[in-house]
Amino acid sequence: MHDFVTAFLGGALLGIAVVGYLYVNGRIAGISGLIAQVLNPQTIFKTPAVWFLSGLIITPFIYGLFVQPEIVLYASPLMMIIAGLLVGFGTRLGSGCTSGHGICGISRLSKRSIIATMTFMFAGFVTVYIVRHLIGAF
Repeated sequence: MHDFVTAFLGGALLGIAVVGYLYVNGRIAGISGLIAQVLNPQTIFKTPAVWFLSGLIITPFIYGLFVQPEIVLYASPLMMIIAGLLVGFGTRLGSGCTSGHGICGISRLSKRSIIATMTFMFAGFVTVYIVRHLIGAF
């Protein structure tokens, strides 16, 4: 029951943050778009994306003061770097990231985001199946 409540509250807070960002700033809260705004020297000090991303980075540390979740990583640092690069490549290829398409786009009933989310979810399923069952890495 505790996991359900935690997941529900996390999802609700994420939904509120995304809707709030769209309502207040008129922009989608997709992480890749927010990072692009922050990395752009012309908009870095003009965008509220800095505060949104800062909250995403700082909140787990505050949460960690009250709850110590057990985190176990089974992947090597090299595999995590490769995975991160592939996610970045996929984000550019798909014109957005999982948060932009999966949370913001689907909630707006965007056909492009629904197709993009189905595509990266399918690719994730296939990747896990190949790595776990065919290669046997885990």
